[in-house]
Amino acid sequence: MNVKRIFGTVLTVLGIGGLIYVGNGLINKGVGSTSLIVVGIIALLFFSSGISLVKNTKDEG
Repeated sequence: MNVKRIFGTVLTVLGIGGLIYVGNGLINKGVGSTSLIVVGIIALLFFSSGISLVKNTKDEG
């Protein structure tokens, strides 16, 4: 497996985890809104960059 694909998968999983955290925080209103906005933006960046890395990386062989 390609290193870029592994890194893209890790970024995607981190992005999904961050989005779940933000969704849970919005529902429970337990965390401050400023930190949720920051975590949400970072999670979206991780998710989108991970998806694009996995999608645009060519298979070897």
